[in-house]
Amino acid sequence: MTLRTPRPILGWQRAWHARSKAARVELQSVIMWRFLPWVFALTWMALPLLAGLQHGLLSRLLAASLLLVGVLQIVWANRLVRPVLDHYLGRAVLPPRALWTPAALFVLALALVATLHGLDAVAPWGCRLALGAVLLSFGTVYAMVVPVRIFLRHSAIGCVLLMTVFGLLRGDVGEVLFTAAITAFGAGLSILGSRCGAWTLAVLWEAERSRDIEARLAVAEERLRFGRDLHDVMGRNLAVIALKSELAVQLARRGRPEAESQMMEVQRIAQESQREVREVVRGYRGADLGVELSGARGVLTAAGIDCTVTGPPAGGLPAPVQSALAWVVREAVTNVLRHGNPQRCTVALRTAGDRIELSVENDGAPVPEAQSEDGPEAGSGSGQASPVGGAAGRGSGLAGLRERLAEIGGTLRAGPAGTGVFRLTAEVPLPGPSSSPSAGDGSFGARVPDAEAAPPSGTRAVPSPPSSPSSPSSPSSLSEVTP
Repeated sequence: MTLRTPRPILGWQRAWHARSKAARVELQSVIMWRFLPWVFALTWMALPLLAGLQHGLLSRLLAASLLLVGVLQIVWANRLVRPVLDHYLGRAVLPPRALWTPAALFVLALALVATLHGLDAVAPWGCRLALGAVLLSFGTVYAMVVPVRIFLRHSAIGCVLLMTVFGLLRGDVGEVLFTAAITAFGAGLSILGSRCGAWTLAVLWEAERSRDIEARLAVAEERLRFGRDLHDVMGRNLAVIALKSELAVQLARRGRPEAESQMMEVQRIAQESQREVREVVRGYRGADLGVELSGARGVLTAAGIDCTVTGPPAGGLPAPVQSALAWVVREAVTNVLRHGNPQRCTVALRTAGDRIELSVENDGAPVPEAQSEDGPEAGSGSGQASPVGGAAGRGSGLAGLRERLAEIGGTLRAGPAGTGVFRLTAEVPLPGPSSSPSAGDGSFGARVPDAEAAPPSGTRAVPSPPSSPSSPSSPSSLSEVTP
């Protein structure tokens, strides 16, 4: 009998995993900034006031008023935490009037503390602690609104004023020193707890944006590489086709028999171009597995992800196997960068009998509904999971990898491998001792180019003219549709 996690907890888990790292730290910081003033109000204000309160109606009224003002001060501070943080991070502008009510409550609370201290309604140590709680409630918000030098300047001015007031009320040097110490402690804790935390959040969000930019640059670089390869393949061939077509037109107008051979050469170049374009699209232009593994480790490490690559050297694998697995690594790493919030990624290459297996596993994947109800293996290997465990895979990434691996007899499995863990596994058969991928016998699923296919029905074979020594060898026969 398995215990199922309650649905509210599953909802909280999914919402937590859906957030980025910076968003999680921000949520934790906001909760802390809203919770700490209540802790200080209870331990530094409520308990000392109740413990050191003198008997008398006026004393009780003043203490109750201070507690009420302190609660209102914390409520307003909690309401301002998110707007003040957005103001510090540059997301929104905080209107100046937003601090009027907290400032008025702060001054009123200081006046009540001074009155209680001057009337001896509360023990001196209770008034000092209440003063610290009042300073922290307002200081945690005010420290994120103004620059540090202005906050320190205003804190110094406030410290001098409080020292003067409490010194006049008691006329004791020790009282003045205690007031200065508690004021400095409140100001320092406010700027360390709120300002430094907000600065850390700003750095995390900047790193998050840098990571997103790096992922987009990696995708853009891949697009540029593909466009460059496509231009290299098609640029020259299209220019030759245009030139030979123009030459064939001129020869046909003059009634020269060479026009037919020129058009047959145009047909041959067009078929060769079609084959080369397919090779570019399918990635058969020499992707190196070792280079891709090294590049994957570098890119993931630069993005703040702990990447581990294990397994034997990839240099001894056949070229078709290396090319197919290299594209698996490239696609998997790109999806890890673009989706989820991983902290680690493991790339493992191992040999299992006559097959080579490559697995890419990362954490930080959201927990899908099917996995939470039916177990971690639900949907694994079905092809419907996204590359990092996100939404259902509707793109062409996994489908393209399956087609590429199927051509050399390989398989691809992708799916969750536990809570928040996604694994992509590719298996490719190793060639036997007598097989050679370059022998042209169709091993590893190599297909015969379309230009060398047998002519379909309704066509007649036309002998190819002898090609020039500098041009590529033409196929044994070409097809021309009969009129």
